Amino acid sequence: MVDTLSLEGKVAIITGSGRETGIGAATAALFARNGAAVTINYLSEKSAPRAENVLKTIQDAGGKAIAVRADVTTPEGVEKLVQETLKSFNTDKIDILVNNAGAVYGGPLLMKVTPEEIDATFATAVRGPILLMQATVPHMPRYGRIINVSSIASKFGFDGLALYGGGKAAMDAITFALGKAGKNITINTVAPGYIETDILAPEIMEENGKRMLPHTRVEERHGQPDDVADVILLLVSEKSRWVTGQYIGVSGGVTGN
Repeated sequence: MVDTLSLEGKVAIITGSGRETGIGAATAALFARNGAAVTINYLSEKSAPRAENVLKTIQDAGGKAIAVRADVTTPEGVEKLVQETLKSFNTDKIDILVNNAGAVYGGPLLMKVTPEEIDATFATAVRGPILLMQATVPHMPRYGRIINVSSIASKFGFDGLALYGGGKAAMDAITFALGKAGKNITINTVAPGYIETDILAPEIMEENGKRMLPHTRVEERHGQPDDVADVILLLVSEKSRWVTGQYIGVSGGVTGN
């Protein structure tokens, strides 16, 4: 057994990793520091400069990485992401997939949510991860790793995040089921609590932070992207070879059951 967290020789795709302050970027940087070749994924031309910053930071530190613009809710986008990864790293394998891309709708579910917002939320939370798993698993060698990034919103019951939590809950159930069906591949859910990123407007993040801090049991602080990235690294490493089909909260002790 290998007593290490090294990812030397591994190839990883991390979706939604093009924002410097996000969980995806923190995970990409950590994987690269531990030896993996990493594909950074971002969605739009508007976010390209930020993705380039993430890429440059990794490369300047001696890491191996590429950045690929692709809409991972579409078959075409997923195929592009997978093929550019294989071609750029001159490989026929993808060892690790982290489904981290997210879209947050915040607001009263019954009064204001539109059909378009429902479709967009579930496309990102459910359809995209399924498409990516279908596309990457054929390239995964024995002991591949899949991490689906969820949220404690899937269990906590936030009124303003009911749609977002519903999408994440659906993927939680799929991950649990696939944990029993996977062949020589582990698949787990990582569910962050309140993490200080810029995924929402500053005033919303501040309000949510005030609400969540009293529920945090470990320390009197909010979570940081690195707190989540460290757990993801552990789960994709050899040390987590006997862990699959699990929901792992990374919330400082905040629970919603």
